Amino acid sequence: MTIHQSPEAFGYEAFLAAHQSKEVLRFIACGSVDDGKSTLIGRLLHDTKQIFDDQITALQRDSRKHGTQGAEVDLALLVDGLQAEREQGITIDVAYRFFSTDKRSFIVADTPGHEQYTRNMATGASTADVAVILVDARQGLTRQTRRHALLVSMLGIKRVALAVNKMDLVGWSQDKYDAILKGFHAFTAGFGFSDVHAIPLSAKNGDNVVLPGTAAAWYTGTPLLRYLEEVPVHVEAQAAPFRMPVQWVNRPNSEFRGFAGLIASGRVRPGDPVTIAPSGRSSSIARIYTADGDLAQAIEGQSVTLVLSDEVDASRGSVIAAAEAPIRVTDTLEARLFWAAETELTPGATLLAKVGTVTVNAIVTAIRTRIDPETGQAGPAERLVANDIGDVVLSLDRAVAVDPYARNRDTGGLILIDRETTDTAALGLVQAPNASAPTADLAAQPTPQPTPQPTPQLGGFLAGLRRLFGGA
Repeated sequence: MTIHQSPEAFGYEAFLAAHQSKEVLRFIACGSVDDGKSTLIGRLLHDTKQIFDDQITALQRDSRKHGTQGAEVDLALLVDGLQAEREQGITIDVAYRFFSTDKRSFIVADTPGHEQYTRNMATGASTADVAVILVDARQGLTRQTRRHALLVSMLGIKRVALAVNKMDLVGWSQDKYDAILKGFHAFTAGFGFSDVHAIPLSAKNGDNVVLPGTAAAWYTGTPLLRYLEEVPVHVEAQAAPFRMPVQWVNRPNSEFRGFAGLIASGRVRPGDPVTIAPSGRSSSIARIYTADGDLAQAIEGQSVTLVLSDEVDASRGSVIAAAEAPIRVTDTLEARLFWAAETELTPGATLLAKVGTVTVNAIVTAIRTRIDPETGQAGPAERLVANDIGDVVLSLDRAVAVDPYARNRDTGGLILIDRETTDTAALGLVQAPNASAPTADLAAQPTPQPTPQPTPQLGGFLAGLRRLFGGA
């Protein structure tokens, strides 16, 4: 692994040319309070040479005032920016930091560990490709660690780095490490993680964070940064059926009409048959236009303008989808909500729902269950309060195109907005039909009858989950 040089070493133009096309990995650091999340991110920034001299000077000054490491520099202060965070020694807000190596660029979210900030943690996790879950080697798996592992799985993150931190304080005991790893695998057996990569490390001292440590001869794996550089990114999204939510109609003159948007999943080529949701019209791709010229193929993550072979009716809020894998169109959604508002949510509440690039009116017709964030067990619920997770039924004033969140995080996510304050009230994950059915305790309650639905179709939507919920 080679840390890239500063831009001054070879000029800004060469620097930009070398880095503008690099793959970007978004990951979160989460875990229990005081497991060392902020210190770990600070260590990554420090050891990858992402900190300027004036920042080092300010860090030394702040460490004397707010630090928790005695006379040593407290790297956590590079991330904990709020005054309350520094005074209490905890993370409250979601802090985003950026750094880069020769192989990748990284966006890291430091998420709070306290239970009352669950909504903040969901914000950071909603756009992440990988979760780094920290465990204090002295404490082992805690309630908060288990809760965060469950939330990570709910929010669709498939790859996890289990960072067993503070190994220096237990003498780099392999027995301690093995016990934690065994317990984590047992707890997350049914969570659907495709990869759990465990690393013993010391964020304070830097062992196995950026460079290999020498204290644990029994560990022959890679440091954390090497894992983050090499872990596959966007594999599932690129293999998924094609979806592109239309952001706007590009019509600069009477001779050109295209549909601009960010490809949410899959890939597309000229000649591919597509359907447009919610109208159900069919067409095929005539051109894939960009400012740099036409493309022979476009994949997930690219912003393009698609020119169709037919004059079909489509506008902002429509979804262009692969004809062989149409997207579902419905005006009734079963959704799992991460409720963020301070006001309670009760049946009959009216909100705005932003689904992809379209905003519609929504009524909460039923609250089916509340999910225990530590066990994942569902129980009866009549209301949801701040930081609650619950399954609800939403009735929309018009049909929208969605996928189940488990299949597509972009086309299966939504946000609910308070109509009066325009504050974000909840993050929503679209469930497969009947996936969030009532528990036995609720079987006696009447279930709202779904409205008739058009023939199932599908389509891309929420590159806005990328901006969701106050995310970066």
